[in-house]
Amino acid sequence: MTRKNPVWLSIAQTLKDEIREGLYPAGTKLPTEAQLSARFGVNRHTVRHALASLNEDGITVSQRGSGVFVASNPPADYQLGARVRFHQNIAATGRAPSRQVIRIETRPAKAEERDALGVDMVHVVEGISSGDALPICHFISALPAQRFADLPQIMEAERSISKTLERLGVTDYTRHSTRITATIAKGPRAGMLKVSEGSPLLRTEAINVDRDGAPIEYGLSWFVGDRVALTVANDGH
Repeated sequence: MTRKNPVWLSIAQTLKDEIREGLYPAGTKLPTEAQLSARFGVNRHTVRHALASLNEDGITVSQRGSGVFVASNPPADYQLGARVRFHQNIAATGRAPSRQVIRIETRPAKAEERDALGVDMVHVVEGISSGDALPICHFISALPAQRFADLPQIMEAERSISKTLERLGVTDYTRHSTRITATIAKGPRAGMLKVSEGSPLLRTEAINVDRDGAPIEYGLSWFVGDRVALTVANDGH
């Protein structure tokens, strides 16, 4: 007598096949437990078992309060060189780059921003950078408010720091220094990056300068550890 596979295993295999066929691309949120229960005609406990199996196999990641998301593609190579541009780096890996700006504000500089930029007031730009719609990096950039008085209005239109700086007369700038440390995702940042709390992140602290060597940007970035491989480029600068 042939023994039947558990129902949850069949559900898990069906979802795996659909993910591999591209019906649920990387970063996509799967249907809710209630929706899957209705689809397969089973109770939520059975669906929960199937989803736990996908998570254990690394096919999905669970975000408390947000749902279950399809895991990312192999890590994208991201070069940290003198001229680092997110869109160029991600596009070079074959992914479609995008950026969501979630905050633009002007405020007094924090101690580390004041030390890096030598100013008392800064414009702050915060957002999420993605590849193929999957969050890769949470960033916060501080720029001198007095030098770039019109930055907030231009940034609202351009949604790009590089394009905004170009309109403000900075046609080229380079990376002066980068410090990389390891940390973990927690709180709102985990939700913004669509990862579970405790997931590994790579934190970078960088200072960009203009052609005259004047600091124009102090940036903090948190990269999802399994979605990007940071490479330090030896470009002679």
